[in-house]
Amino acid sequence: SMPVYWYTVGTENKYKIFNLKEEFIMSSYQLGNLRVVDLTKVLDPKTETRRCGLTRFNTGGPIPDFHTIMDLTSHLGTHVECPYHHNDDWTDVQGLPLTTFMGRAIYVNITHMEPNGKIKGEDLEKACGDRIKEGDIVIIDSPMKLAPFTPDSNTEKDKRLFICRETAVWVKDKKVKCVGFGDGVSIESNNEDVSAFHDVLMEVDVVFLEVLKNLEELKTDTFFMSYTPLPIKGLDSCPIRAYAIEGLEEFLEKEQEI
Repeated sequence: SMPVYWYTVGTENKYKIFNLKEEFIMSSYQLGNLRVVDLTKVLDPKTETRRCGLTRFNTGGPIPDFHTIMDLTSHLGTHVECPYHHNDDWTDVQGLPLTTFMGRAIYVNITHMEPNGKIKGEDLEKACGDRIKEGDIVIIDSPMKLAPFTPDSNTEKDKRLFICRETAVWVKDKKVKCVGFGDGVSIESNNEDVSAFHDVLMEVDVVFLEVLKNLEELKTDTFFMSYTPLPIKGLDSCPIRAYAIEGLEEFLEKEQEI
């Protein structure tokens, strides 16, 4: 039998006890001739360090009618960050076209750099310069992986590559619409580099994907990707369900096996 965990979720004095069975979680699926890969971190309120509270209640009608109040931070788990995150005058989640959050994605695994190196334009040009088109989604990664936003970040254990202003300038010049990060790239190295990276790109409505998971499940480096947020006015960022679809005919031309 599976182990059962008990935990409470809620706000103030409103708590409800749930039982949670440990289950095998699939990350890839076959859909006809297409292959779907879930790139999203699974969230568990009992273990999340960022704000993640659920309050389940019955509305009290004549039939069972359960609703859930979700008390979440906009930067929870796998999330998309929009320009409003860094400037009150820049675009919020609702203000961006729906097509901002889907399209052709390129997975870029940078293998030629030394640990803790800053990713420069020439590094990206070497890794993927001939593959990037205007409007692409670019996911940057390396073999030096460490889960982000953990106690090991920025310690001797952390060998991830770093982003900086030069990384952002290259992405901006390529007219990419979204940049995502695997666990092999640090987005938390130091305030100066991280702030410059955000500002250069968000000023021109480039969005970011953080805390992507299961990238090792990809079988191709070019695929369709979706990561749609809720269209809430005034929202800077939003948790999303990110996924890749491999095998769509429009994206077969440049697909390469990883």
